[in-house]
Amino acid sequence: MRNVVEEAVHPTENDLLAGLPKATQARLAPLLKKTHLDLGTVIYEAGQTVTQVYFPTDCIVSLLYVMLDGDSAEISVIGHEGVVGIAVFMGGASTPSRAVVQSAGTAYRLSARDLKREFSNDPDVRMLMLRYTQCLITQMAQTAVCNRHHTIDQQLCRWLLLSLDRLHGNHLTMTQELIANMLGVRREGVTEAAGKLQKMGVIEYRRGRITVLDRPALEKLSCECYGVVKRETDRLMVREKY
Repeated sequence: MRNVVEEAVHPTENDLLAGLPKATQARLAPLLKKTHLDLGTVIYEAGQTVTQVYFPTDCIVSLLYVMLDGDSAEISVIGHEGVVGIAVFMGGASTPSRAVVQSAGTAYRLSARDLKREFSNDPDVRMLMLRYTQCLITQMAQTAVCNRHHTIDQQLCRWLLLSLDRLHGNHLTMTQELIANMLGVRREGVTEAAGKLQKMGVIEYRRGRITVLDRPALEKLSCECYGVVKRETDRLMVREKY
């Protein structure tokens, strides 16, 4: 990770920060640091005390559960709609998951101490963070259900849609091997599922770059899990008018 901007920045590129009252945004602005996150950067490891939280703008961060044998599976994905490091204000200080950058880009970094103070003292910050936490819990629960009951084809569609919702545009830079690691399945299964989508004209895949050509078709091919997460996020994260 490398710092790009160290002075005060305007935080509205992230939906959570943009949803705060103007006075709160102004108070937080000098505390935020705009940081570039490279693909594969580990923000924190399982069991590590979280000292910084990250509000993504145009990057995606995956929360992974890593097994003792090294295998891993994604339990949630975070983009411009959220924050990485909810353990800070939930009182746990650390989590059993690893946070790793899935798609490179920028994020606003805030110290855990500053966020805990804001969470304790500002009811607007507290309510917004708790609402987002409920969204994240919904995504984690639905991911567990999806991985247990739905096909790799459906899981891939869900994963693509969730990732697209957290980026600007219809492109994803991601190898099939990395997708397989995220889903916790064999690479061959992802290759077959992606091949089907490409033959149907839903996606185009070239050299680690996935372009979604027909999003409505992708939504129809996905299981119900994507819709559950999307509706809950839309319901809870409606911006208040200040």
